Amino acid sequence: MSKIVLKAGEATVFSEGKDVTAAMPEIIIGAVDGPVGTAFANMMAQTKGHTAMFAVRDINQMVRPATMMVPKVTLKDSLNIELFGGVVQAGVADGITDAVIEGIIPKELVNDLCIVALLWIDPGCAKEANLDKADLYKNNYEAIKLALKRALNDEPSIDEIIANRHKIKHCMWEDSWDQK
Repeated sequence: MSKIVLKAGEATVFSEGKDVTAAMPEIIIGAVDGPVGTAFANMMAQTKGHTAMFAVRDINQMVRPATMMVPKVTLKDSLNIELFGGVVQAGVADGITDAVIEGIIPKELVNDLCIVALLWIDPGCAKEANLDKADLYKNNYEAIKLALKRALNDEPSIDEIIANRHKIKHCMWEDSWDQK
């Protein structure tokens, strides 16, 4: 396999009726000695509200490829920080590990690659009275694997994007392609 310099991918996985457990990772994966590696190293510094952390499966069990997790929103309270560094981190770390096991990420390249993962956690997640942590885990697990698969397979293809230009509207703005 040729060197992976920089590949980008994203995915959205949600459970109907459980909006706060949605997962929407946006990732870049690439060589540690390339632009992704540089971005990864630069993220070691603290940024107010968007503290980066390694994806670990448990104490002393950092995943390979090394992965930097960054929340897409400012984490303002300890409950959401705990969910991000617990349930979300567990789902992401297990998803990356299984992506290696399943061959999505070539095992022989895990020490030559790194991942930067921007991860969504709904700001209201911790306040949800009936928060389904298992669903939050599952969605992050499935979404990170899907984002990695898409990144490494260059999905969606430009032909698919062009074919869907006037068929698919942005989910947050119905008039997204009706503008003049």
